[in-house]
Amino acid sequence: MRILTFDIGGTNIKYALCDENFNLSDKHSVPTDAKQGGQYIINKVIGIIEQYENIDRVAISTAGQVDSEHGIVVYSTDNIPYYTGMMVKKIIENKTGILTYVENDVNAAATGEALFGSARGVKDFICLTFGTGIGGAIFLNGKLYKGVGSSAGEFGHIITHAGGRACTCGGDGCFEQYASAKALTQAVEKVAGKELNGFEIFSDENFSNPEIRHVIDSWIDEIIIGLKSIIYTFNPSLLVLGGGIMNEKYIIDLIDRKIYKQLMVNYRKVNIVKADLGNDAGMLGVAYEVSKL
Repeated sequence: MRILTFDIGGTNIKYALCDENFNLSDKHSVPTDAKQGGQYIINKVIGIIEQYENIDRVAISTAGQVDSEHGIVVYSTDNIPYYTGMMVKKIIENKTGILTYVENDVNAAATGEALFGSARGVKDFICLTFGTGIGGAIFLNGKLYKGVGSSAGEFGHIITHAGGRACTCGGDGCFEQYASAKALTQAVEKVAGKELNGFEIFSDENFSNPEIRHVIDSWIDEIIIGLKSIIYTFNPSLLVLGGGIMNEKYIIDLIDRKIYKQLMVNYRKVNIVKADLGNDAGMLGVAYEVSKL
């Protein structure tokens, strides 16, 4: 079986071919151009699909709250305008004739990590990804918990600063406005005087800059604020932190050094790790799901 699998994020669309043994090949990444809106993005995905031959399934991991049974984006913030209500599965299947499965990106990443990555063998865990926003997924008793409207785990929009910064969801003071990878790059830009991506921020030159290091450490403190609320709510055995920025070992190490001292004793058993699969997690998770159809 040849599966063309996608991960649609606020910044990039990643895609790859996946075989029946869940090996990824022919990996690519193109800009999402998210501000162009949902229809533009899905047209871009269709254009990519049409470049391939002999594809048996299409699997899509995407930002936004997703009804995976019907392949519909039930809600999206302004990170991707005009995406709410997008009938992604129907549009792609009508255009390409290829069976398509659609899932929320963090649910897909959590599934990938549960099957092939850092959460293998763990029945109860929480997964968060840090990028343009902060996404979340909840695994309980070995199954993905989606809630009544298929939207559980929107940890990026828990309130960590009442009356704080305006968020794309329409609220104020949301976790992702302070602790997402985007929040870090915006904060660093203010002290560095120029725009730096996550990789550049952690380069030797920039990481050794005391002002930048202070911004990084303050940003990690913001992550800890949100993680503590999640830990107190679910008391999980494992937290999996994903997104490209979490490949920086310093982040997990500093969280480890700080957070346990701030938790009540009976919540300190939680293990906090980075996602093993990196950017492949979501693509593998949806590829697995579509392979069962």
